[in-house]
Amino acid sequence: MTNLKIFLDQKAAQYNSCAFIETDPVSVPHLFSRKEDIEIAGFFAATLAWGQRKVAISNARRLMQMMEMEPHDLGLHFTDNALKPFRQFVHRTFNGTDCEYFLWALKNIYQNHVDLENVFCGGQEDVTDVATALVNFRDTFFSLDHPPRTEKHVANVLKNATAKRLNMFLRWMVRRDDNGVDYGLWKRFSPAQLICPLDVHSGRVARKLGLLPPGADNFAAALGLTERLRVFDADDPVRYDYALFGLGIFEGF
Repeated sequence: MTNLKIFLDQKAAQYNSCAFIETDPVSVPHLFSRKEDIEIAGFFAATLAWGQRKVAISNARRLMQMMEMEPHDLGLHFTDNALKPFRQFVHRTFNGTDCEYFLWALKNIYQNHVDLENVFCGGQEDVTDVATALVNFRDTFFSLDHPPRTEKHVANVLKNATAKRLNMFLRWMVRRDDNGVDYGLWKRFSPAQLICPLDVHSGRVARKLGLLPPGADNFAAALGLTERLRVFDADDPVRYDYALFGLGIFEGF
């Protein structure tokens, strides 16, 4: 166990660095300095973060350019006519119908629910459970009339989805250190509460290291992995996400 912690600490430190940003979807919110722009850019970047990494990053950046690099301002003030270009946007199965609804949902959040952080928090000052926060967010996000197809683009943990992209987004917004990758913008969450993002790469690595038993990648597995990582660092278990995806994506572990 001690040797595994040392190994994971080394790999986490290797990939938790500014040199890593350019090759990761987190590079998209790093184009911005205003809190609201960072949140919205991060949310879209996380939503589109599947498939080939270069393509996902390129399409997320293109989407920000379509917003004239002012996602919060556009989100608050767009007109129906301004939505025409977004109806043509496509990234894999995320299409213009989905993009249009995402913009309406975000407009509703920033006009009527303060901001994304407040929605995840369910309007509470202190978050006690991230799983509940994920449910709070999804419920509010889809509170407007919406095309049923769009629901597949926001994970439903009540159906045991891993919620990898939402947990990655929360990592960006909540984790706080001096390495310059994650933002630590949201103070109502504690890094100790975060859930490790789990996908096919990190799941494969976790099982090779004995951190996960054989089985499906689902929300229960993400919770189980996070509990194992808390043994190594109870205050910041999700920093080991860097080690797991770094080993899986960049080293083919």
